[in-house]
Amino acid sequence: MWNLLRLCPLLLAFALLLGAEPAFAGKRVALVLANSAYQNAPQLTNPVNDGAVMAKTLTDAGFDVVDSRRDLSALDTRRVLREFADATRDADIAVVYYAGHGIEVEGSNYLIPVDAKLERDTDVYDEALSLDRILVAVEPAKQLRLVILDACRDNPFGKTMKRTVASRGIGRGLAQVEPTSPNTLIAYSAKAGFTAQDGDGANSPFTVALSKHLTTPGLDVRRAFGFVRDDVLKSTGNKQEPFVYGSLGGEDVPLVPVKATPATAAAPAPNPQADMRRDYELALQVGNKPAWEAFLAQHPDGFYASLAKLQLDKIQAEQVHAAAIEKAKQAEAERDRLAAVGAQKDAQARADANAKAAEQAQLAAQKAKEQAQQQAAAAEQQRVNLAAAAPSAAPATTASPAGTNVASLTPATAPADLGRSVQTELGRVGCFSGQADGNWNTSSQRSLSQFNRYAGTKLDVKVASSDALDAVKAKPSRVCPLVCEHGFKADGDKCTKIVCGDGYALNDDNECEKKRAAKPAPSKPATSRRDDSGDRPARQRPQMGAAGGYGAGMGGIGAAAGVAAGAGRAAGGGQVFCNGGGCRPVNRGCHLEYRGGGGPGNDANAEVCN
Repeated sequence: MWNLLRLCPLLLAFALLLGAEPAFAGKRVALVLANSAYQNAPQLTNPVNDGAVMAKTLTDAGFDVVDSRRDLSALDTRRVLREFADATRDADIAVVYYAGHGIEVEGSNYLIPVDAKLERDTDVYDEALSLDRILVAVEPAKQLRLVILDACRDNPFGKTMKRTVASRGIGRGLAQVEPTSPNTLIAYSAKAGFTAQDGDGANSPFTVALSKHLTTPGLDVRRAFGFVRDDVLKSTGNKQEPFVYGSLGGEDVPLVPVKATPATAAAPAPNPQADMRRDYELALQVGNKPAWEAFLAQHPDGFYASLAKLQLDKIQAEQVHAAAIEKAKQAEAERDRLAAVGAQKDAQARADANAKAAEQAQLAAQKAKEQAQQQAAAAEQQRVNLAAAAPSAAPATTASPAGTNVASLTPATAPADLGRSVQTELGRVGCFSGQADGNWNTSSQRSLSQFNRYAGTKLDVKVASSDALDAVKAKPSRVCPLVCEHGFKADGDKCTKIVCGDGYALNDDNECEKKRAAKPAPSKPATSRRDDSGDRPARQRPQMGAAGGYGAGMGGIGAAAGVAAGAGRAAGGGQVFCNGGGCRPVNRGCHLEYRGGGGPGNDANAEVCN
């Protein structure tokens, strides 16, 4: 017993030494896939370079297995994934990195092997690898399953791919995902629905940032991706924002454990405000209720806690509004049903009252939602302004008590910033062509009204709201049609000049038509002056026929016209004498005089010769 007691201090020291090791120091395996040499699509330069950088980064980080492959066919990719799944069965951490082409079809994501043809949209199911297949390969890992996709590029087959169903959606970039397996993270080089840049160098901005931060010893993988996001936003001028989908527990999960250090080494001074800010930005990136509740559980007080509560209030208000809309629809449907079946008047009256009450509740919920959104946006803008003014300093109100009313902060520039954001997004989808200056004028309202027309939404065009920003952001590609000036035609997202071939010219309908041969100018005949002085008296008084007053006279005039046309104006100055026997030209040197009367046997006109 005495000997056992003497060994206790040694056993305790040994236990403490073992306990000093990181919790996640088990077996780590990684698979790196890089496709550049596409056989039926434009080749990519960076993926092979990016794959080499990531393979070296993970190898230097001490991963037990790093399997690096390049330019694989569909069959080879499936075989490699099957082998890698065997390696993950006894692993604690499994990582798959992919660089190359990827597309989204009907909300599902697919990685494109180098031998894919994709002549039809349905070929993607046979010739490509779904993201779900990648997740199956990492599923056996016990503590962390990480899939990294540097594949948010434009679809190279989009212009040649035949659509078997016109309504089948093929999106821009990759679609948003929600992993169903626990302890799973999926990292995109760009947010869902957006494309990533390859960069000007040998590697993409996303991979450069990954190699810098992902394997930092002791750094939680979620914070590592936060640093990656900051670097990519900075290097791309805020045009590309990496995004992470999925969630982990409360424990830090570093890809590389911290190396044991002597006990006498001085530990760096903790910076709780920097940690709190980083946690807040991570929760903001996830943006759902569990993320904010987890943040408040870790940081219940202070400036960022007040901001998080406003974000929770906004989410709660949005949920209440959605429930109110559904309840109003149900009440209206019940009222219409009772009216259709001819129910009793009191039942219809109750249903009508319920429908009106539900409608009022919906309006109240909508107003509360808009107010919560405005408060959260104002507080978030205040935080951004403070961070921009003093990025290395803590907010002035950080140490304030838990009861701080962050919503009372005055967002001097929040409406303008919101308007500028809506204008920028409207311009991205082709509905706004002006300058994004935050001035919500008639032109901006007309642009949002045009978006409503083509997107099928009913947004309030009088103000730039958070709802409008979210609705426009949700559209991955052009919504409003491209309108080009005369002489130009729409070609994708730009206008190109129409060039007609030889012998053709552009008409008013913006179409090329064959030029017409020029007709020779008609020769002008010699002009002669008409002498109708002798005809004027006949035009100034009515011509009466010899047999029937005005009726006969009109008939006589019609007959006289035919005779005059044949006889010309040589005789009688062109006058014609008509009676019951017919019409004839007036003799040369003679003229007609009106004597009055008219009727059977009585000529109204008499021929007088000089």
